[in-house]
Amino acid sequence: MDAAGSGFVIPWVHLGTAKVPGGGEELRLKRRGSEFSIMLGTNELMNSRLSGSEEALASLSIQKIAASTRPKILIGGLGMGFTLRAALAELADGARVEVAEIVPAVIAWARGEMAEVFGNCLGDPRVAIHEGDVGQMIRAAAGGYDAILLDVDNGPEGLSRSSNDSLYSAAGLAAAWKALRPGGVLAVWSSGPDAGFTRRLRQAGFAVEEVGVRARGKRGARHTIWLAGRN
Repeated sequence: MDAAGSGFVIPWVHLGTAKVPGGGEELRLKRRGSEFSIMLGTNELMNSRLSGSEEALASLSIQKIAASTRPKILIGGLGMGFTLRAALAELADGARVEVAEIVPAVIAWARGEMAEVFGNCLGDPRVAIHEGDVGQMIRAAAGGYDAILLDVDNGPEGLSRSSNDSLYSAAGLAAAWKALRPGGVLAVWSSGPDAGFTRRLRQAGFAVEEVGVRARGKRGARHTIWLAGRN
């Protein structure tokens, strides 16, 4: 039986493969009916039917910066656009959302094979898509962002690229602190808790809130979001 319970099996169709710069494995885009999946090796990084926690990454972060006028937000990882679309739904016209995606094919998939998932969000005048390393954008920011949202791995370690480890290190968190305006927030998505990362956030000077959210409404796997405020 397929995922929709229609009584017959719909096979997965392979749509594309992409190399991750600096990574050892490939990303694979698959489709089954109206469902999309992006795999890294044997790990499913994201599925178009499971968007709840990625959407919460945006909504919880924007709540933290509600007092900001014309906020500027950096999203690390385009993925299937869940976080981007959720952010745009809550932000006013004067906001600015920059998205850093290091895999060119992911951007191409968003405009091609997965265009129906993304809708018109990539053409929103508030949005700028950058093909490149979010870590480099953070290090170059110098206090320019009200919020930095990271969803580039399955947690605070470099799953897709070993070099992503630096985002979650003491030096990486110090760079994120400097990239945020006073009152800003660093939000990090993870497939599960990590006490060591919580400790590093606090050591970096952040006020930390750790929130458990579901992958799909009140159901599905429980994921973790860190909301680290620069108070």
